[in-house]
Amino acid sequence: MIERLLSEALEEKFGEEGMEECFLVDIVTKKNDKVEVYIDSDGNLPIKTCQVVSRFLEKKIEENGWLGEKYTLEVSSPGVDRPLKLKRQYVKNVGRRIRITNNEEETSEGKLVEVKEDSVMVQIAKDRIEEILMKNIKTAKILVSFK
Repeated sequence: MIERLLSEALEEKFGEEGMEECFLVDIVTKKNDKVEVYIDSDGNLPIKTCQVVSRFLEKKIEENGWLGEKYTLEVSSPGVDRPLKLKRQYVKNVGRRIRITNNEEETSEGKLVEVKEDSVMVQIAKDRIEEILMKNIKTAKILVSFK
């Protein structure tokens, strides 16, 4: 219930001028009225944007009484430890290294080189590019390099 209400509120917010590149990735509710909202952007996602969205959601929650008196709301980007969920996230990460686990638990690792309508292209080796259907992806995580 709260997920749907927050999602609808964010659709409204992301329709505003200056917020068009932002999108909702996930809403996770936990015990003790803790709500984690993960947002992303087609470009950079400054912390200020997360603060603006957090204040907007707090106001909506309090005005409408969606949660009790005591709740915790966290708004952030998904971070590198969370798997990609949306096609927009794949597009944003073209050119980066990725690890994909398919539905059969097989893993492919390489450079994300292209995102198509229903698949992604991953350069596994210098002369080998693998096409992976989105429907066959169980998890996909961007690999961070600390070179």
